[in-house]
Amino acid sequence: MPTPADYLALAHAEKDSFVLQQLAQRPYPFVWQALAANPHTPPEALQELSTSRDSVWNDNKLLLLLAEHPGANPVVLRAVLEAVAAKLEEGERPYAAVLALAERLELEVRRLGTLRGASARLRHLLNMRLSVRI
Repeated sequence: MPTPADYLALAHAEKDSFVLQQLAQRPYPFVWQALAANPHTPPEALQELSTSRDSVWNDNKLLLLLAEHPGANPVVLRAVLEAVAAKLEEGERPYAAVLALAERLELEVRRLGTLRGASARLRHLLNMRLSVRI
């Protein structure tokens, strides 16, 4: 019987899409984060991870990793954008994920600065990031 440590090791090193997709269904936030950091994790698993919830800190870290993932396609990025927007509306502060999303040219993220949880500093940083986008 595999242990959580076995799942974590697989999430870090595995390249097989099927195995990575199966790992996304495990109930361990550290495995989700390892999958989100693994460049081989397929978009389907990334999209599934965008709805995974554990705690504020773990959720925000996961959303940041998903926003930065090189294999995140437009569907995944929109799912992350919606998850980040929901967190901001709830008054949470997934600021690192907001700024990472601002680096993705395929998204329009300006509205995130208008949501309830957006601080003046976040709005300023978001506007700075958006002003240098090509």
